[in-house]
Amino acid sequence: MVPVTAGTVLGMPDEASAGPVSPVGPSDEALDGDIRLLGRLLGDVIRDQEGEATFALVERVRRASVASRAASEDPSAALTRELDGISIDDALNVIRAFSWFSFFANIAEDVHHRRRRRFHRLAGSAPQRGSVAATFDALHALNHDGRRVMERLRSVSVSPVLTAHPTEVTRATVLDVRREIAQLLDDPSRGIVGDASDAQAWEGELRLRVSTLWQTALLRMSKLRVRDEVNEALRYYDLSIFEELPRLHRTVEREARARWPELVGESMPPLLRFGSWIGGDRDGNPFVTGEVLAFATTRQATVAFERHLGALLRLSHELSMSERLIQPTKELLGLAVASCDESPFRADEPYRRAVRGLHARLHAAAVTRGVAPVGPAPHALLEAYGSPSDLLADLDVVIASLRSHGAADIADARVVPVRRSVELFGFHLCTLDLRQNSEIHGAVVDELLRTSKVCADYVERSEPERVAILCGELASPRLLRSGFVEYSEQTVSELAVLDTAAESVRRFGEDLIRQYVISKCESVSDVLEVAILLREVGLFRPGATTDDAPTCGIAIVPLFETIDDLQRSASIIRSLFDLAPYARMVSARGGWQEVMLGYSDSNKDGGYLAANWALYRAEVDLVAAAGEVGVRLSLFHGRGGTVGRGGGPSYDAILAQPPGSVDGRLRITEQGEVVAAKFADPDLARRNLEAILAATIEASSIESEGLETDARSAYAIMDEIGARSYDAYRALVYETAGFVEFFRAITPISEIGSLNIGSRPASRKASNRIEDLRAIPWVFSWSQARIMLPGWFGAGSAFEGWVAGSVAREAQLRDLHDRWPFLRTVLSNMSMVLAKTDLSLAGRYLALAEDHVSAGRIFERIAAEHALAISWVKRITGADALLADNPPMARSIRNRFPYLDPLNVLQADLLRRYRAGADDELTRRAIQLTINGVATGLRNSG
Repeated sequence: MVPVTAGTVLGMPDEASAGPVSPVGPSDEALDGDIRLLGRLLGDVIRDQEGEATFALVERVRRASVASRAASEDPSAALTRELDGISIDDALNVIRAFSWFSFFANIAEDVHHRRRRRFHRLAGSAPQRGSVAATFDALHALNHDGRRVMERLRSVSVSPVLTAHPTEVTRATVLDVRREIAQLLDDPSRGIVGDASDAQAWEGELRLRVSTLWQTALLRMSKLRVRDEVNEALRYYDLSIFEELPRLHRTVEREARARWPELVGESMPPLLRFGSWIGGDRDGNPFVTGEVLAFATTRQATVAFERHLGALLRLSHELSMSERLIQPTKELLGLAVASCDESPFRADEPYRRAVRGLHARLHAAAVTRGVAPVGPAPHALLEAYGSPSDLLADLDVVIASLRSHGAADIADARVVPVRRSVELFGFHLCTLDLRQNSEIHGAVVDELLRTSKVCADYVERSEPERVAILCGELASPRLLRSGFVEYSEQTVSELAVLDTAAESVRRFGEDLIRQYVISKCESVSDVLEVAILLREVGLFRPGATTDDAPTCGIAIVPLFETIDDLQRSASIIRSLFDLAPYARMVSARGGWQEVMLGYSDSNKDGGYLAANWALYRAEVDLVAAAGEVGVRLSLFHGRGGTVGRGGGPSYDAILAQPPGSVDGRLRITEQGEVVAAKFADPDLARRNLEAILAATIEASSIESEGLETDARSAYAIMDEIGARSYDAYRALVYETAGFVEFFRAITPISEIGSLNIGSRPASRKASNRIEDLRAIPWVFSWSQARIMLPGWFGAGSAFEGWVAGSVAREAQLRDLHDRWPFLRTVLSNMSMVLAKTDLSLAGRYLALAEDHVSAGRIFERIAAEHALAISWVKRITGADALLADNPPMARSIRNRFPYLDPLNVLQADLLRRYRAGADDELTRRAIQLTINGVATGLRNSG
């Protein structure tokens, strides 16, 4: 997009050199050079393929946008002069150009982060914050001995849970090319080119990828199905997860043993495993059925089996040791004999024969479970493995034998990673959660109770009466479902999912489905209803006698989402454990009670500051409640990509949790475009996984709240500030006449529903109410209009009202910010989203509202609160500017604006045309492309 002779790119002088820029050192020059290079190549492609006129138009728009930002002016006026009355064909080319540039800038930034880490590593710099090495250094400095560290590691269980939500806008095809561009940019030979032809060849390869993307559609032709979402998520295992997860565990072993030599020989437990909601989350998604769940579980298992089978085949080629030269153990020789491999070519190669036997048994295990893995057939039909532990035992035999004759290095380099992979991924790949709304559970249980003549009016009963009925049923082995009753479609569908879940557990083991999440959990009966449904399919079993504890192979996980639910969550947990059968069931599962916290809906309910404080307060109360009832608490954080949905740096977020709330265990959702941002690239995956693991270990081992004896007073301050923020937010969003119409008019919420980026409907119910709108499109829409309201509204008024002109109170807030990770992280994340907000561009969307007077008044309130929020962030942090604590982020945001601004100007204009009747295919496509482009540029928009 940018010619060599153009004036400036991102406010920087262009370089005349057309060759690659050598990434020397950790400075930003390499990043600037990569962005210029990719921009120039994009410009060349546009000129060649679309013509000089199109290139000139794109370049004029770019210059106007860059110049406006450089002069700190509202870019709308200059961009309107260039874009006013533009044809739809020209608009499409401009949108594509600026969307691709944002995409390329993202790649360049990610590659640059990788360079900086590599530079510091080679330079012998101190371990970087967020690394396992830095965390272990901190523990070592506090005199934690090896025994204590190993005890902590054995209790660590971290699980990123991939979810499918309608903000993932990057096609799988595009991700493939993205990876190739990143590899080219990070090619270490770039700075050691032999002659000009080498540089030209390297740049030619890069240009091919840019040209490919220009001719590749950014948007899908059809809406994603759940099956498509399953397959797309599974791609990340091959892209990064399969390699990086075992590698991370090796890093933990190496770093721990380097500091605590007494740990040499100790086997590190699995610390981090993946989870998924895709195919099991049916809350508000009618397309998740029993058939879809069966597809998801089988596809997961297929990916796992194919990975392990391929690894064993490679081992059978690599372990070529001859029995004429070494003496294997008798156990290894037993495996070789049991393999039934009678090839004369391997007669003296017991390891090859043994591993081929492992391969044949694993292949049989796949086939007996209904999986048809792609790959070479086994040499013989052998008995199938009953479980992954059987395969692990055989791999241990191989490892022990290699070590017995001086091949420990080969065992560690070749076989141990395969063993770790089997240990981490099993036959099921990852856990798959089930999730459904409590209202659905209640209706299904009501129908089962009514048709079985147990209770004719369950839904009308009081909460104590419901609990008594459910407890009575759970004590009985008698089922409610009958083959002679015709049930409603909803009940049939729900029971079909549970039947499939039970069958899948029988096929692939209990690790496949470990959690059942209850959305909108508001009472004890909401939890017990799920136990009833699990009993119907054999996943909950009452005790054989009154003295036996009931057992349940699946943890029942209440999800507390609204502010009110969060405030009552500890009370519900206490009431649950007042029920002896439930308490005994949890005890039989190891004494852990998992609770999920909803960041998205609590934010939509009460705003950013109130929601974050309600979540923190709920965690404090839940920790206390768990201690009172004698169980250990495991928290599942339902965070999204954007700050308005709990987004932000994971490392800081985990360390900002209240004392006792991590306790070695953490589950956290990875949603939308964040999945691609974190796991499309091995280096990024490694960095993100290491950060959440390091933070979990650190938060579980070191007290870091920083409040000491002042916690009670700090909590009281935040109670009042949170209440003020809640009131300010509710007054605007839920109590202002015409606000719903304002929101639906000035954001592309309606048009987002037509973008083929997810299987789930935007609303839980057919309604225009904000209460029924899913939190993800709510936040996504505000991001598109550059208002970002869910990430800051209400905070400024809350601080202003609480301080009320008091110098002493303002000083208190500054002191809390300096000492308290919670407040520091909340304000840092809010600073980022405030920096991404641009009300001058948002003002262009006001013209879309029919009631200009009402829209103007609402917008004035938003603008006033925005100014107040910025003022208070600066006053509390003591900074002169937003993101003063994060210069790289500030620079990234500042440099992106010139390439986002044209997309927003065009989006507002296209929405106006579309709603005025220009309902043609090209206009719809152009709007969808602007949505895609803005999301790409903002990176964490959903």
